[in-house]
Amino acid sequence: MRVAIIGGGPGGLYAAALLKRLDPAREVTVWERNAPDDTFGFGVVLSDETLGGIEHADPVVYEALQAHFTRWDDINIVHRGTRQTSGGHGFAALGRRRLLEILHNRCHDLGVQLRFRTAAPDPARLAETYDLVIAADGVHSATREAYTHVFRPHVVSHHCRYIWLAADFAFDAFRFEIAETEHGVMQLHGYPYAADASTVIVEMRDEVWQAAGFADLDEQGSVERCAKIFAEALGGRPLKSNKSAWTTFRTVVNKRWSHGNVVLLGDAAHTAHFSIGSGTKLAVEDALALAACLEEQPSLERALAAYEEERKPVVASTQRAARASLEWFENLGLYLDQPSRQFAFNLLTRSRRVTHDNLRMRDAHFTGAVERDFGCPPGTPPMFTPFRLRGLTLRNRVVVSPMDMYSATDGVPGDFHLVHLGARALGGAGLVMTEMVCVSPEGRITPGCTGLYTGRQADSWRRIVQFVHTRAPGTAIGVQLGHSGRKGSTKLMWEGMDEPLDDGNWPLMAASPLPYKPGSQTPRELTRAQLTDIREQFTSAAWRAARAGFDLLELHCAHGYLLSGFLSPLTNLRTDTYGGSLEKRLRFPLEVFDAVRGVWPEERPMTVRISATDWAEGGTTAEDAVEIARAFAAHGADAIDVSTGQVVADERPEFGRSYQTPYADRIRHATGLPVIAVGAISSWDDVNSLILAGRTDLCALARPHLYDPHWTLHAAAEQGYDGPGVGWPAPYRAGSRRPQTGRTDGPKPRLTLGT
Repeated sequence: MRVAIIGGGPGGLYAAALLKRLDPAREVTVWERNAPDDTFGFGVVLSDETLGGIEHADPVVYEALQAHFTRWDDINIVHRGTRQTSGGHGFAALGRRRLLEILHNRCHDLGVQLRFRTAAPDPARLAETYDLVIAADGVHSATREAYTHVFRPHVVSHHCRYIWLAADFAFDAFRFEIAETEHGVMQLHGYPYAADASTVIVEMRDEVWQAAGFADLDEQGSVERCAKIFAEALGGRPLKSNKSAWTTFRTVVNKRWSHGNVVLLGDAAHTAHFSIGSGTKLAVEDALALAACLEEQPSLERALAAYEEERKPVVASTQRAARASLEWFENLGLYLDQPSRQFAFNLLTRSRRVTHDNLRMRDAHFTGAVERDFGCPPGTPPMFTPFRLRGLTLRNRVVVSPMDMYSATDGVPGDFHLVHLGARALGGAGLVMTEMVCVSPEGRITPGCTGLYTGRQADSWRRIVQFVHTRAPGTAIGVQLGHSGRKGSTKLMWEGMDEPLDDGNWPLMAASPLPYKPGSQTPRELTRAQLTDIREQFTSAAWRAARAGFDLLELHCAHGYLLSGFLSPLTNLRTDTYGGSLEKRLRFPLEVFDAVRGVWPEERPMTVRISATDWAEGGTTAEDAVEIARAFAAHGADAIDVSTGQVVADERPEFGRSYQTPYADRIRHATGLPVIAVGAISSWDDVNSLILAGRTDLCALARPHLYDPHWTLHAAAEQGYDGPGVGWPAPYRAGSRRPQTGRTDGPKPRLTLGT
């Protein structure tokens, strides 16, 4: 096999060494347009996981790396003059030039042809004359651009500028330093990579960079200015550069990674923000996976497909974490008023890869101090601290999220709803929410949706509320009121989600006459008189909910239903006083809120669920969501339940663990209003992390409560907690410990004698 590698960075060089080592008969050639000792940046951080892979694949490279690593455990975070230290993290770094030197030597010893100061031939030409072409030509990959119609790259530029510098001394830990200047907030990321050298990255939002005058400075001027701003962190010592320039980070995602015998590797295929130290790590891991797949698969085509199948999920997970970290730093100014230790905890857990539980294992002293500052009694996880909304005190921070069950007859909740909601109330959550309860027959999503527009429905709800209050004391129950709008008159979810009924359809109404998707019924645009009628329907339903004894009421203004349809510019095209600017689009939802608040008991809280983004171009933005939250708060909302999407059918959500939480976080810190976070929050560790970091006040979970109705009780048992934040029903207390199993992992009987 003849292998051509475009790009002599760590990923390309390591791939070359591995392929040659695994089969010395291979002819492997690397083209690198720069000289051997030319490189950008200074230090490279590698994880223990990546080093383990290198050790297994090539012990020679591993031993050479080991001889030059600088290792440390601590992270120092300096916030408003106070330094917080968290230990037990375990880092290893070395100079990028040293890393390249090690890989150059290994390639030379193995017989790889290294062509420095030489631009690679056109990739199409290489593809004709070589069996395999590996494009490791970086974030600005010419190979990727040559086949853009096949790889289909998606490149996003972000809001911060950064510059890669170095200092001639070693930090004693990974250091994050925050500088609040007259122009805005700036941050320093620093870490040692040799006994006498550290990488220093200075980052700030573009508007801060502009205001501070960096756009008018040359390279040396920027270096000197950064050293002055962070003089305390640097001990007054200077910074140095290496062809350093301010740049904006670009996230690269490719639909495909291979085309014929051409394959992308490293930054050419994907990028992840430097704040989680992943660029070189991902490239090296790509090389390992590609080499392994070429060994394991019977053909090149199968090998490249296997490489892509193996690496894509890993990279996607890393990119989600990197995106969360990147956005946290972009919005750093939101968190500056947090207490120092909470700020540090927030920073450490920003990517969602470091959590409350594993941070406690790494540094119990630091995590315990954060918990005490937060107000956790001894032995109490953050999720089991109480939270007050108006006259209602929730005993813990867990909410059973509203989940449509589509199991009612004529809008009446029956035995199924009693068992469903009752079981989850017995399961220990602080608050159990109903599904969206519809305010009229025409406001139902499906024929199986519940309502609160008749006395019979109200009586059935009263029965459920009384069960919760009587049999699950300490658990509150809330009602979510809504109207389906243009998303109504559809089949039950398991018969065809959002599909129109085959027969028995009822007419739909919405802000504007726009069908939800092709084939959906077109709604009528609501007239002034119909708006008044709907407002009265919400008021009547709220009055019945109060009489039924619900503890909390949530107004559903999300997911493309009627009130949400007024808020989004994609679904509200009205030209009257209820359409146009955000202020006008808010008018009808606020009128409904005011009417409901007028009949809802003063001491009972009201929340509002919103879609904080439509996940679609031209739709509601995160900035809009903040203004929407402020508007409802001004009218008396006690908390905002922050969801996203489901407003338009052609949305493009960015799914992932806790993927909606950043929107709740932003609203909470921008407005000071309590928030409920939702969206793929699946573990009690996630809940503890989000609560303790100050990103949310309450966490709503849906699917975990379908999987385990006693999720909160089990979370308490697994954490060894048995305090006032949760209570096992007396008949269930015998199950408060995990049952024994038939097998254990204990010592096995000795069957042989040692010699």
